[in-house]
Amino acid sequence: MSRVDPTPARHVRKLPTERRAEILDEAARIALTEGLERVTLRGVAEQLGVRPGLIGHYFPAVQDLVIAAFELAIEGEREAMFAGDGSSLDRIAHLVHRIESRRADDLARLWLNARHLSRFSTPLLASIEEQEALDRARLTELIAQGVDEGEFATPDVEASCIRIFMAIDAFGCYVNDRGPFSGEAFSRFVGDVTVWTLSLDRSAFEAAMARQA
Repeated sequence: MSRVDPTPARHVRKLPTERRAEILDEAARIALTEGLERVTLRGVAEQLGVRPGLIGHYFPAVQDLVIAAFELAIEGEREAMFAGDGSSLDRIAHLVHRIESRRADDLARLWLNARHLSRFSTPLLASIEEQEALDRARLTELIAQGVDEGEFATPDVEASCIRIFMAIDAFGCYVNDRGPFSGEAFSRFVGDVTVWTLSLDRSAFEAAMARQA
């Protein structure tokens, strides 16, 4: 007969910084995959196997948790979009490929979701404006680098940045459709706008896109 150790297992309490990061990671995952409405104290607690009161200890107001989850999710997706290596042409191709290959569909859903909910939440609207400014800063920096390297040609870096993001937003508007549009006019729309506004050589851009695949 086996001997049972009478000593109870010790419960290891996580540091506050570790627990808060764990809560935010899970909340951001829910925001991306299920929507901001599903980011609740109970929902996050169930996924982590803890009591809702523990989540409330770190985020007394659920709106604070929702906004923090949105910001973390956007930050992660931003790093993925701008993570390409190589020349500025390869990096812009990486961004376009991520959008057109539908790898950023969760991001598109999150932006649509957040913009809708921001009609009823001034703090969420302020967060959206801040995240949009960070996105524009990253893309503007990339375009300016491409102009300096002779890869891109645009008389207005900021205008080109806005056009590309407007194309991304337009592409993402259809993310919740039951059946996606067919045809290159839709599937290559972001790339077409990028080629146009940056005066790219089409063949060079297509080669860069192929390297991303």
